[in-house]
Amino acid sequence: MSLVWTDRAPLRDPVLVCAFRGFSDGGHAATLAATFLRDNLDSRTICDIDPEEFYDFQEVRPHVSLIDGRIRHIEWPENRFSATHLPGRERDLVVLIGIEPQNRWKTFSQAIVSVARDVGAGLVVTLGGLLADTPHSRPVPITGTADADLAERLGLSPSTYEGPTGIVGVLHDACRHAGLTSASLWAAVPHYISITPNPKAALALLERLQTLLDTRFETLELSQAALAFERQVARAVSADDEVSRYVRQLEERADALGDDLGELPTGDALAAQFEEFLAERSQDPEEE
Repeated sequence: MSLVWTDRAPLRDPVLVCAFRGFSDGGHAATLAATFLRDNLDSRTICDIDPEEFYDFQEVRPHVSLIDGRIRHIEWPENRFSATHLPGRERDLVVLIGIEPQNRWKTFSQAIVSVARDVGAGLVVTLGGLLADTPHSRPVPITGTADADLAERLGLSPSTYEGPTGIVGVLHDACRHAGLTSASLWAAVPHYISITPNPKAALALLERLQTLLDTRFETLELSQAALAFERQVARAVSADDEVSRYVRQLEERADALGDDLGELPTGDALAAQFEEFLAERSQDPEEE
């Protein structure tokens, strides 16, 4: 097993929260939320997954940095477990922030399951960001899914998704086979700003997570970042008439649907729709 333990101190009925850069991290919503938990709850590193067998280092290259301007230090792709106290509860929180692997997904998932078992985690929760045709100016829709028995108890929906999956889907399957309860929270991220880190979506994930775990996080700093982000996006959108019209269409659709998101299209489909919209606008003589 490719695990490097640095702290095996006992934990109190911990919950394991996981976020991965890559396919399931639209707008960096998942990793922003998980990083906030790790950095703002006085956490300590307890374990790392050795990256050697899971990545093509020609694609995910390690970084070299200097220490004191002299010593060269290599930073490898990191999958790190950090432990902290869950605010207001007699239990602990373990946060895994990682990178979706390129190789041996089943072995990678089993490594996470092994850590969950070793620390005695009673619940595994994954965070994700999915690309959707949702406007930046409206509340961030959060979708929560879990296995049928857990879904009813936690107020989530049984997962009915069929199609391509990422490491999050594989991990939940591994948890099910291992007898570990698991749930998943997804923030719908506006596809037209999917590359930009989205603190508004990260905040929405944390607000749903704290409800799920019956706790409260101090999110003032992230709330301020979310407000600043929304203002910046609004200015950028208002500077482009075509994009402004497109966003107004999304707002009208969001207001009409309310909480009913319907079927969420894939990122590729959304990108194609957006390109088609811009092409139609540029060819419409009435818009000249």
